[in-house]
Amino acid sequence: MNNAQREPKGAGKSSFELIDSDILADALPVKPASVVLDLACGMGAYSLFLSEMVGENGRVYAVDLWKEGLLVLEDRIDAKSIKNIMPLLADATKDIEIDEYSVDLCLIATVLHDFEEAGQAVAVLKQVKTLLKPNGRLAVIEFKKIDDPPGPPKFLRLSEDDVETLVSRYGFKKVKTADLGDYNHLTLYRAEE
Repeated sequence: MNNAQREPKGAGKSSFELIDSDILADALPVKPASVVLDLACGMGAYSLFLSEMVGENGRVYAVDLWKEGLLVLEDRIDAKSIKNIMPLLADATKDIEIDEYSVDLCLIATVLHDFEEAGQAVAVLKQVKTLLKPNGRLAVIEFKKIDDPPGPPKFLRLSEDDVETLVSRYGFKKVKTADLGDYNHLTLYRAEE
């Protein structure tokens, strides 16, 4: 079985239902005609949300290596006649078929801790840096470092400081943070030239 067919850790789960989507919408610098990458999108709950924000002239790349999740997203896209989401089966640690320096914002929602645990965070962040436009934005949503579910065990969670330590080494400068509810936090970064 190749890498693009195995089910990733946490497949089928989404943090979207746990967050305050109004706070997220206010925090993200996404406007009509933006190009957004939802990296490790799963079944695409965030992609569908972002699709409304970018409008008909924008584009959402929904990237995951979990084929079944992308098929669910494709069914949702077809059912709603959505034209601005492009699902892509790809490994986030390798070259993704998106033009370099063409993305306004990359969202990594509650999976950076998985990449870090697997020793793949460096490769992912380097990939993201080549896809973002100069001064493009990286938005990282993670679970708060608390003992209670939902989410991964506390020792795997990334606090805002943990995310900052990891991301800042690869040319990203923190712009702002936001509390997305009881379980999640958002940190927004700018890709420095």
